[in-house]
Amino acid sequence: MSIWQGSVRLPVFPPLSGDVTVPVAIIGGGMAGLLTAHCLQERGIDALVLEADTPGAGQTGRTTAKITSQHHLRYADLIDRLGMDAAALYARANEEAIAAYARMIEAGRICCGFTRCDAYLYSSVESGPLLREEEAARSVGIAADFTRQTELPFPIAGALRFREQARFHPLKFLGAIAENLNIRAHSRVMAVEDDCIHTDRGTVRAEHIVFACHYPFINAPGWYFTRMHQERSYVLALKNTWLPRHMYLGVDEDGLSLRAAEGMLLLGGAGHRTGENTGGGRYDLLRDAARTLVPGAQEVACWSAQDCVTVDRLPCIGQYAPSQPRWYVATGFAKWGMTTSMVAARVLSGMIAGDPPDYAEVFSPQRPVLTGENMKPLLNEAGHVLRSLVKATPAPRCTHLGCEMTWNPDEGSWDCPCHGSRFAGDGAVLDGPAQTPVDLTDHQY
Repeated sequence: MSIWQGSVRLPVFPPLSGDVTVPVAIIGGGMAGLLTAHCLQERGIDALVLEADTPGAGQTGRTTAKITSQHHLRYADLIDRLGMDAAALYARANEEAIAAYARMIEAGRICCGFTRCDAYLYSSVESGPLLREEEAARSVGIAADFTRQTELPFPIAGALRFREQARFHPLKFLGAIAENLNIRAHSRVMAVEDDCIHTDRGTVRAEHIVFACHYPFINAPGWYFTRMHQERSYVLALKNTWLPRHMYLGVDEDGLSLRAAEGMLLLGGAGHRTGENTGGGRYDLLRDAARTLVPGAQEVACWSAQDCVTVDRLPCIGQYAPSQPRWYVATGFAKWGMTTSMVAARVLSGMIAGDPPDYAEVFSPQRPVLTGENMKPLLNEAGHVLRSLVKATPAPRCTHLGCEMTWNPDEGSWDCPCHGSRFAGDGAVLDGPAQTPVDLTDHQY
């Protein structure tokens, strides 16, 4: 359990009861879904949120909760691939998202530990990529500066600072905005056909349908499973240790994430593609790092999170597919879900209201992905699926598309290396796109 989940009690919402008709239905009660409902409400549009568990029970409750436009070495790559204009729109979308959080929190007097701070990328090896990213970020209007002076308790080759970013307690924020929204908990969506959503509690008809459920589980149209995979990352919460004022992310292969929260240090990293951790030991890697970097620190909690990553590493926010013009999607946040959730809410509420922001085009799911630089990751995704499908071992198979799963000893779960579905030891679904449990009668650990 994360420190966020262990330190707040969220409002309780009833399940769906019978059949209803609404203007907008939102599938998913995490940050993206609830922010979209909130933004629609501000425009005078009613929305019903359907959540399979309870609001915030998914990845929102497991984030490190950084609100930042600094998304690893992103801007130099965007300029190279998409050009200066697209990179500038991406930057503005995320900078405006930070400001939108600040306005909401101030206007609603939401007590969620919202703190302005700087966000640093750092390297212990080389400064070249950081200097290149500094030039790129500055060229798209972000106040970024390279430095070799930080508060980190270990030597670095250099760091890149983005000023006036933010951090917060995500579930305190989520709980505050949820109180005024129309939410139905414990109502799992099983299928969607045109304007009709079938749940295990009843049927919802809606003029507009938003898929904000982390991974879009409807395979066709959209075909999102062909252009995304999922990754897991791990976090330790440590007390009795040094606490940074700002936020840090290492860009080296074994780089770590560091930020302070609730009087503790959050130390994150040790990530891997979902389904590729048969040897375990990810938490131990972080514990070894903690003993070296902050000796004497005491572990309070540990948890992991899962993120969707597209082949071009840009989120998919917008129309689900041309054949379903009133379906919308928000996915592929690639470990930057807090800022991107606000971007998604602003884009999707604008599209539904008929006036999307100009930066919506950058995130369009209909953007071309069959380009030269994307062919290798696209073929890699296809290879993962084929290898898993043709294996003939006794391992259980995912209920999504039948891929062979692997056991994750760190989490005690069966994980699918194809599309990232995860199942508990009793077969219950932990993460989608799978929607139905798996029979694990012959696969006990």
